[in-house]
Amino acid sequence: MTNLNIFLENTYENYDIDEVKTYNNVVKMAEYIFQDKEIMSLSCLCDVEYTSISFDIVLMNNEEIHRINKEYRKKDSPTDVITFALFADSPDGQNFFLDGDINLGEIMVSLDRIEEQAQDNKVPFDDELYFIISHGILHLLGFDHQNEDDYNFMISNQNKAKAIIK
Repeated sequence: MTNLNIFLENTYENYDIDEVKTYNNVVKMAEYIFQDKEIMSLSCLCDVEYTSISFDIVLMNNEEIHRINKEYRKKDSPTDVITFALFADSPDGQNFFLDGDINLGEIMVSLDRIEEQAQDNKVPFDDELYFIISHGILHLLGFDHQNEDDYNFMISNQNKAKAIIK
């Protein structure tokens, strides 16, 4: 198994979340995703040799993700997740890759939106959180959902990754 370096930070001071549990569950999901042959054969890492993978997850409130969404995506509203895919979106030869370590990028998650969506979808908060984090991991690997097949591929793999932590 490739060495995973995942940094999880909760910047939402007034939101109490079990960061150790969340981190451990994210590691389980990431290990599943990075060991899945189909996902990896279609990912931005397909033909790349590496010894470790790094990425960051930042948990925040609606206000902060709204600001980021407006600044970087020109969308004037909060959203559930924003990813900055450093490796997948970099031109060939300019990837964030040093001494065998690939920096995939950063996943930003609004805990307010996760709570709202969990209520709307009538699912536990943790289910929605891990579903959205797995979505972000797939984006970091270069996947998108611009057509129905790609959307179904992502949703299917998000559900499989989330099921690992049950």
